Amino acid sequence: MTATGKLMSLPEAIGRFVPDGAAVAIGACLESLIPFAAGHEIIRQRRRNLTVIGPIFDIVVDQLIGAGCVAKVQAAWVGNVSAGLGHAYRRAVEAGIPRPLTVEDYSNYTVALALWAGAHGLPFVPVRSGPGSDITRGHPGFAQVPSPFDGQPVMVVRALRPDVAILAVQRADPAGHAHAWGNLGITEEAGLAAEHIVLLAEEIVDEAVLTSDPNRVLFPPFLVSAVVHCPGGCHPSPVQGYYGRDHAFYADYHRETRTVEGMEAWLARWVYEVPDRAAYLARLGEARWQALRRLHPAPAAPVDYGWQEQGQPAVEPAASRVDHERGAQA
Repeated sequence: MTATGKLMSLPEAIGRFVPDGAAVAIGACLESLIPFAAGHEIIRQRRRNLTVIGPIFDIVVDQLIGAGCVAKVQAAWVGNVSAGLGHAYRRAVEAGIPRPLTVEDYSNYTVALALWAGAHGLPFVPVRSGPGSDITRGHPGFAQVPSPFDGQPVMVVRALRPDVAILAVQRADPAGHAHAWGNLGITEEAGLAAEHIVLLAEEIVDEAVLTSDPNRVLFPPFLVSAVVHCPGGCHPSPVQGYYGRDHAFYADYHRETRTVEGMEAWLARWVYEVPDRAAYLARLGEARWQALRRLHPAPAAPVDYGWQEQGQPAVEPAASRVDHERGAQA
């Protein structure tokens, strides 16, 4: 392992692990820790025919669709939580603008199960929430099969295995250890099911910081292909402990992207004309950015991973204590 390990720039990570036609898991934490910077770099590199996989998708996927990067959506929803359905998503589904879009609907739960199956090398897993829903009708990812135990019909969902999972975390080291906290959504399922994991980290820290709290390490480092230091990479979504949600940005996006021309203007201003995240944050403005970073602190209580040194009993055997005491009396 070199000093920099898997640390690389965002353009390099996207260039290496997100080719045209890739299946990309993104936005796995639902409304927080959304790697917008990665989505924007995919747009700048003009990737095409992507399949995007996730739970309810935030506007990062609406932006990818509006830029013509996406051919298929496998998710629970695509929109703007603050305002409703994404305009670009709706145009693509209803009119094929800018490109036709295939949609395979899942619920948050069933897409999690599909990724869980992929993570465990299974072809499918049973699901009880599918029957009774229109989601499963004619869906290539669902089937009803007889149970091998009692012959009763059981719904199953086919495994999903993304080519790459792009995930945001609060901190990571160059080897691929990473900590994330707050709502994780289906982060673990998406990462474990994917061929590659690309991490966007608010901070790069020493390995000792991460291994001091080993239960919080997300993945074995050997599963991680790339680590990108990207402060502010999730704006306008929130990152627990780092910055809050920019509600006004979401409202502005919904209003400005109502038309094709508005979508193009938005992409020009916030993606094509800004070469990297630092330039994006500069365009956002220092005062606005600092206001989002003013949070009420809420640290967790520390834990103690204290351990017993092998070969040195913590408690002296009772017989030994008696002999010692008798010797002292003599």
